[in-house]
Amino acid sequence: MNTDVTAPASAALDLRHDCLNEQRQNFMRQFEETERQWWRQAQEQLARRPDANTAARLSSQCKRNLEERAQPGTDGWSNVQLARALLLAQVLELQPPTEQVPLLHQLFLWGDDQEKVATLKALDWLDSRGACVELARQAGRTSNSQVFAALALDTAYPSRHYNEQAFNQLVLKALGMGLDVRRLIGLAQRHSVTLNQLALDLLDEQLAAERTVSAGLPHVIAFDLLSPAQRQRLAGLAQQQRLPGPWLAHLGGVSPN
Repeated sequence: MNTDVTAPASAALDLRHDCLNEQRQNFMRQFEETERQWWRQAQEQLARRPDANTAARLSSQCKRNLEERAQPGTDGWSNVQLARALLLAQVLELQPPTEQVPLLHQLFLWGDDQEKVATLKALDWLDSRGACVELARQAGRTSNSQVFAALALDTAYPSRHYNEQAFNQLVLKALGMGLDVRRLIGLAQRHSVTLNQLALDLLDEQLAAERTVSAGLPHVIAFDLLSPAQRQRLAGLAQQQRLPGPWLAHLGGVSPN
């Protein structure tokens, strides 16, 4: 994915140092001795030369020097992903504030898809103020489901920083990619009349095209916000058995008026 990135020189990040320090401690508990030695050397190299080239080189070496495995106590992180995220955090911490956002943009642009995954999964730790929200939105245009899932699922970044339109677009794309929208943090707080209508429009499109109805659609709809016409429409579809079985649990209060 080629992302055109620009960042204002005056931007600064607000890193969540408490989260990052906790992740560092948990990360180092899982090392084999050879991995521990390489990690210490990588940190020392980055401390001596905290620039984009050093960070990119060390990130590319993670997969060769760490045996990839699930990272305990995390939401789907691997140790290689976490190593890349922690190296990125380290180089950002060593920058003057005005250089942090441009450097993050540059490293994201240079990274391969797996490095982009690590960055997007960590974005809520790296940018608590939303300085990189446009980068996130650009990244969300990807057709790579792994990259998009890293942005959309198991992270609070979109719900914290996206406006209503951007968040709704994220939800619809997650549905279109077949992702489990139950893992989209903040979805319940973003339920709205507008999102209801977008979800019902998608339902109508899928039924009209005789496509499989997205499994996550009922989780996107706030049934208590449905208009009488929308409630009647869903009740009619349920009676016609045009909705999948899992919808029935959500339709207890839906009946024709």
